[in-house]
Amino acid sequence: MSNKVALLITAGGSSLRFGRNKLLEVVCGKPVIIHTILAFKNIELSQIVITVSKELRQELYKLIEQDNLLKKMNILLIDGGNTRQQSVFNGLKAISPDTDFVMIHDGARPLIKKNIIENCLKKAYETNAAIVAVRAIDTIKEVDSEGLIISTLNRDNLRCVQTPQVFDYNLILSAHKQLENMNFSDDSGLLEYLNGKVYVVDGDYFNIKITTPSDINILENYLREE
Repeated sequence: MSNKVALLITAGGSSLRFGRNKLLEVVCGKPVIIHTILAFKNIELSQIVITVSKELRQELYKLIEQDNLLKKMNILLIDGGNTRQQSVFNGLKAISPDTDFVMIHDGARPLIKKNIIENCLKKAYETNAAIVAVRAIDTIKEVDSEGLIISTLNRDNLRCVQTPQVFDYNLILSAHKQLENMNFSDDSGLLEYLNGKVYVVDGDYFNIKITTPSDINILENYLREE
């Protein structure tokens, strides 16, 4: 029997560095958030939960309805929280309790590829926790509060974390319940804190998180080449 997999997309960021809401930016005829949702259209999912700010919720609802995705992909919009961790926890609680695995993905990563999603799912099925990441290509320096270099880290052992991150549903839900009042920047960090094991699968340097207006140009060029 195949695993029941849900997708949780976080779409509640403030877009401060972008200057306007990046998820609504139209690229090649569709908003960024729609491109992100459609990146999972060929993955077998039981449901999609999207955590969204109250200000964006109504507009996002209209966009999803326009593309006829609400029922087609079983999408549920819920309110996010004040932090990413709170938003994910809200989303996890909205997922059907009979779910086996959950994929957690950034709404601003529309370029994730199907084969990478599948590789991450496969690893999670084997280990209960797997994330997508790429090797660090720059030399990384550790510095103190005054900017003085303390050490040069071995980049062979360093990874730049991306999403999706895939977990046994009950495992990650339990971690969020235990660490509810803390503030982790990614979900694998909760399991690390609890001494859980999380494994990495190779990602793609094109799986960027849309952060600045220049990233929109990268997205547009990529989509036009497809």
